Amino acid sequence: MPNISVGEIKAGSKIIKDVITPLGGVLFGKGKIILPRDIEILQAFLIGQVEVEGAQGEDKTTESAKPAVKQQAAKAGALINESVLAKSNSPLHDEYEKMLVLIKQSYRAAAAASLPIFELRSQLELLITHLKDYHVLKFAPRVLFDQEYNYHNAVLSALTSYRIAQWCGYPQKDWMQAAFAGLLHDVGNTKVDEALLQKPTPLSAPEIDEVRRHTTYGYQLLRNVTAINEGVRLAALQHHEKIDGSGYPLRLDGSQIHFYAKIVAVADIFHAMTLGKAYRKAQSPYLVLEQLQKESFGKLDPVIVQTFIQKTTDLYNGTRIRLSDGRHGEIIFTDRNNPTRPMVQVEGNIVNLINERELHIQEIIA
Repeated sequence: MPNISVGEIKAGSKIIKDVITPLGGVLFGKGKIILPRDIEILQAFLIGQVEVEGAQGEDKTTESAKPAVKQQAAKAGALINESVLAKSNSPLHDEYEKMLVLIKQSYRAAAAASLPIFELRSQLELLITHLKDYHVLKFAPRVLFDQEYNYHNAVLSALTSYRIAQWCGYPQKDWMQAAFAGLLHDVGNTKVDEALLQKPTPLSAPEIDEVRRHTTYGYQLLRNVTAINEGVRLAALQHHEKIDGSGYPLRLDGSQIHFYAKIVAVADIFHAMTLGKAYRKAQSPYLVLEQLQKESFGKLDPVIVQTFIQKTTDLYNGTRIRLSDGRHGEIIFTDRNNPTRPMVQVEGNIVNLINERELHIQEIIA
């Protein structure tokens, strides 16, 4: 077998057999030419060997190393929730994970004032080709480590911002730029002490000020980057501004905030609250939608918020859900005036969540 270890692969090598992840997805297809960043992606996915054109006909991984590779793959697999794995082997998840690896690398590059925009755009376009399989309330990453929250937030905000731009009827030329805005909105965090970003206790006033500077840091990092428009840069600067002028860093009012920033603000808040962190559990997406609705009165763009809520809750009758009390059921009717509180059938009984305010939908079961 013409296998070589990942550590010996050279950029420019041609893959002659699909590279399969430990989870069974296709990472790279047959015929792909390896780029420098692809080697890091292979390592991130714990790939031990790859079949490439022109390699010597031998397996260069030593017998003593093979158990270690298998042990690593087993360890990675053990971190996956089995129920999630069963429903998430999809091209969307494969491209999502590649995007995640690339955005990690890009954040490090941004700290050195160098962003691989061409590679980011190429991978983002590949990810967007699978957008039909992305549902904001249903999608869950296959693996989610608390310390990788910022990277997941970036990729998810990109997908959701693209969707929102579509749903709100903005011109098609803005969809990809809105996705870029979502992807790079928090790039300024690379200039903030990571200990502050991960701190589990309340921040002091000076610490809050430093964390808030990520908006201006982000704009400065993107200021001279080509292939993105000014709206993407302004989204990094303005995504914490509020319609009533109470936001930061410049206390702009609604008329002064770029619409990319208004889109990203909604996507960012939603994913920030529904992703788990080291110091806070993930919240119910339905409760977060209700919080966004409250924020639409003076804080967030009301048209964007209402469109986002209506589109994300437009689920077919029969959608399986889990309630906050642990019971399972299915949606049987959604009142468009109260989209976050549908009627659900649970154990043969009808529960109207409009009346049962102490209950809410905890998650959708794919």
